[in-house]
Amino acid sequence: MRPRFALILAFALSSACSRAEAPAPGTSSTPSAAENARPAGGRLFVTNEVSGDISVIDVAARKVLTTIPVGKRPRGIRVSPDGETLYVALSGSPIAGPGVDESKLPPPDKRADGIGVVSVAEHRLLRIVKAGSDPEQTAVSQDGSRLFVANEDVGEASVVAVDDGHVLASLKVGGEPEGVEMRPDGQFVYVTSEEDSHVAVIDAAALKVLKTLEVGPRPRSTAFLPDSSRAYVSSENGASLAVIDAMKHEVLDTIKLTGELVRPMGVAAAPDGKHIYVTTGRGKNVVIIDTATNKPIASIEVGERPWGIAVSADGSTVFTANGPSNDVSIVDVASHTVKAKVMVGDRPWGIVFVP
Repeated sequence: MRPRFALILAFALSSACSRAEAPAPGTSSTPSAAENARPAGGRLFVTNEVSGDISVIDVAARKVLTTIPVGKRPRGIRVSPDGETLYVALSGSPIAGPGVDESKLPPPDKRADGIGVVSVAEHRLLRIVKAGSDPEQTAVSQDGSRLFVANEDVGEASVVAVDDGHVLASLKVGGEPEGVEMRPDGQFVYVTSEEDSHVAVIDAAALKVLKTLEVGPRPRSTAFLPDSSRAYVSSENGASLAVIDAMKHEVLDTIKLTGELVRPMGVAAAPDGKHIYVTTGRGKNVVIIDTATNKPIASIEVGERPWGIAVSADGSTVFTANGPSNDVSIVDVASHTVKAKVMVGDRPWGIVFVP
């Protein structure tokens, strides 16, 4: 009887251990290695449009830690105000560059449209929130409760409740909306319209379009100064930046950029507000603008068609997502040099820095 009892006891313990090691979907019995890993130099989260995933980069080690599958065509990416959650724009619409005959493209897969909600600590997709047709970029409200989403193929911006995915408003903002940016004080959101060459100004509380501002042709992105006083809007086909009084919502000036094949795309502000950084697409460079004079002061070659751009929390480093070469450039601001490149997924598009 003793051997049989021992065998039964061993089986029972083994079964109990197996159950403890297999938590239910969406839960975790113990913190994973990813949950405990917070690199001292911060992390980059990079959306890869073609491979349908996010590359997570340890900035100090200059290497990819892991890859997070998220869905079709991840592009715009944002981090929540508390730094715990990422919001990634996903789209089932086929990729179509300028001049492409859309009638010859395959039909869109609307089931794939949405905003992917990703855990920063766990490095995994938690759920997908439906947020209108063909999401491209998004902004997050100051309290983290709402998303403002550009719906590219229908010329609208959707306002979505994060908790239950309820669409609170759908606003007409112009053809092919792309860049979505919230003024740092949380009161207004700017949405660029590539087709209509304007910026729609949305009242974030009233959820209505206050006015539109005419800017350069094919506007892409907006960056606000940290004090909310000014905004800078890139014009891809105008090789320029519109300078906007962000309190009065009036265009103040236009900054012309020079150089071969310069196509201003992504825009980011330094944490101290002294500089604006602009990727130039086919121009291969990042241009630095002095905000005291609104003049370009440097141009740094970073890679093939840089698009997405991010800045470290201390302002010492700029990061660019370089689509055709499938890599990210790490740029030292003080020396104006590329310190390293990190290979990521297929066609990196958006990028965000998380301390």
